[in-house]
Amino acid sequence: MEKITQAFEKFDDYNKQDPNSFEWNGEIYPQEYFMALKCSEWVLKLDPQASEELQLASRSQHIGRWSIPRNTYPDGKVGYLTWRKDLGKFHAETAAKILEQVGYNESVIERVKQIITKQKIKQDADVQTIENALCLVFLEFQYEAFFQKHDEEKMIEIIRKSLLKMDAHGHSFALQLSYSEKGLALIQKALERLG
Repeated sequence: MEKITQAFEKFDDYNKQDPNSFEWNGEIYPQEYFMALKCSEWVLKLDPQASEELQLASRSQHIGRWSIPRNTYPDGKVGYLTWRKDLGKFHAETAAKILEQVGYNESVIERVKQIITKQKIKQDADVQTIENALCLVFLEFQYEAFFQKHDEEKMIEIIRKSLLKMDAHGHSFALQLSYSEKGLALIQKALERLG
């Protein structure tokens, strides 16, 4: 069995332990398992020639995310950013251990960790592809339910920040997704603010 296939299986087995579930088209999945599959699919849509390291990072980007809940950190921006940074390190280390077990060398593992922790976003094409993929997963699978829980102004700001993280290639895919009338209106308002 190829190393990448073994790694994917181990990543998937790990993410299938997620106690949180996600329903899509009448099927119930462990949440992070579903999101990892979709991130992986989006990376290949965005970059059909994706390197092995990028593919490995896409399948393990949020591995074990449920292990460090947001509510274990203080409210507010500083708490949120600290949580995100700690999560990134945790995902990178968890993926690295699995890649080591499978037999990947140190240079591949280091590269995967760089992508997972999003070093040099906007400068590193692989990191930008991952960011595009993550935003597209959110827009395709979580956005419609998410915006209904927040007021319009807050939601426009969240979308604006997501769109800023993406590049023109990512935007072109985002605009092809199907949205509800209200969902599309919020995205258009956020786009107007990119200016």
